[in-house]
Amino acid sequence: MSRIVLNRINATNLKGDVFGGLTAAVIALPMALAFGIASGAGAAAGLWGAVIIGLVASLFGGTPTLISEPTGPMTVVFTSVIISFTATADSPEQALAMAFSVGVLAGIFQILFGLFRLGRYVTMMPYTVISGFMSGIGIILVLLQLGPFLGQATPKGGVIGTLEAIPALMQGIQPMELLLAVITLAILWFTPSAVKKVCPPQLLALVVGTLLALTLFSGFGLRTIPEFSAAFPTFQLPTFSSDQLRLMVIDAAVLGMLGCIDALLTSVVADSLTRTEHNSNKELIGQGLANVVSGLFGAMPGAGATMGTVVNIQSGGRTALSGIVRAMVLMLVVLLAAPLASRIPLAVLAGIAVKVGIDIIDWDFLQRAHHLSVKAAVITYGVIALTVLVDLITAVGIGVFVANVLTIDRMSTLQSRKVKTISTTDDDVELNEEEQQLLDRASGMVLLFQLAGPMIFGVAKAISREHNAIGNCQAVVFDLSEVSHLGVTAAIALENAVKEAMEVGRDVFMVGVSGSTENRLRKLKLLDRLPESHLTSDRLSALRLAVDGLPGHG
Repeated sequence: MSRIVLNRINATNLKGDVFGGLTAAVIALPMALAFGIASGAGAAAGLWGAVIIGLVASLFGGTPTLISEPTGPMTVVFTSVIISFTATADSPEQALAMAFSVGVLAGIFQILFGLFRLGRYVTMMPYTVISGFMSGIGIILVLLQLGPFLGQATPKGGVIGTLEAIPALMQGIQPMELLLAVITLAILWFTPSAVKKVCPPQLLALVVGTLLALTLFSGFGLRTIPEFSAAFPTFQLPTFSSDQLRLMVIDAAVLGMLGCIDALLTSVVADSLTRTEHNSNKELIGQGLANVVSGLFGAMPGAGATMGTVVNIQSGGRTALSGIVRAMVLMLVVLLAAPLASRIPLAVLAGIAVKVGIDIIDWDFLQRAHHLSVKAAVITYGVIALTVLVDLITAVGIGVFVANVLTIDRMSTLQSRKVKTISTTDDDVELNEEEQQLLDRASGMVLLFQLAGPMIFGVAKAISREHNAIGNCQAVVFDLSEVSHLGVTAAIALENAVKEAMEVGRDVFMVGVSGSTENRLRKLKLLDRLPESHLTSDRLSALRLAVDGLPGHG
């Protein structure tokens, strides 16, 4: 039973898992601080989010090497949730409590996705949409850090508020804080590979930036992390507002779906590195439980983190024990070193967050999208614009809708070519010698109406068009022997074609109707309209019957 519930935890790779967990914890510390401050929930919420989510997801998830914690995309959405509630709540404390409740609801959504076995469908969306909203999230994260990066408070009003405040931000630049943020970015960007093997750039930037603030920049009054308690977080019941309930549910659905996508995409990365296969539905349940617990203790939501997961695997982690070790180490650091955190400059954390935002942007695809397809480029850039300027759910909804419509249109065009009417042997259709002779004998009085492949709803127009083009004939043979799927709309179009042919006195024959196609046509009661002798299993028999039934051919 424990093997079913728990995440394949074992001690077969103890040394590698311990080292992987330690390394992942080192990277998690600066990231958790940066995301906690960036979101507005505070450093403690980010740190405890990294601990709680990492521990619970490692225990109950479905990807042994996955490292879960607050991530850039989740931070962006959670930040917008906090901002929206801050504008309407009675106090900042109530706004935070409602935001954490949204995190709990998001976790419940994720658990439901897993229980209903929707894991394999979560990431089944066009890459143009995934690239667009991920890049949009990266841009939002960079924009929201402009204030702290320039040495000022983050403007109110989210992205739009920040864009409107850019002139004021440029006028109020604090040179020393900007310099410190730039130094942080430089360390993250230009740390030599040899140094990266010994010390992660994020930790190096955090340590160097803090030391510079305490020494060379000590007299400039740099803003630092507000002091926070090192104690264990306390349990808090979810807070709901009847006025905001609808918004909370929508925000939770967005946050939960994004967490699912974020985690499962990272699980795919982990699979490729370890040559294993994760359990996507179990992973969603584990992620959901993690976010529920995190929200109940006033900590940030999170998901599978690509950077932490890759570092864990590269450092030797192979089982869920590495994630448990990472959570325990991080918890000890939080409890023991929290007082030191108040000396960390906000400009350094802003630099770290900006680098994360830049890395989230899908530069590789954005540079090539317009070369691959104009439609792909339009969808990608459109989703980016909607994500940044409107909201994530609108961006994803419109992006998926447009991409699917274009795909269906393309598929329908391709499938429509497999809807053919044949009355002579001159047509580009493979018929055996006897079938050709029968059509020649009929002299255009017998029409072969051939369908092949999956007949989706977009093909219905082609069926109607081909049928309307039928000239003067006495019999129609509908050949469905190569139809792999007959959609409802296509079935209705076929029914209309059969009814119209019969109404003008034509003999109708149906060939190769079987399986799901036969089941659908019987439910439509279409086959009941035809004599049993007009339903054949092969095309040759149907053509013989059709030709023999012509006047003077019997």
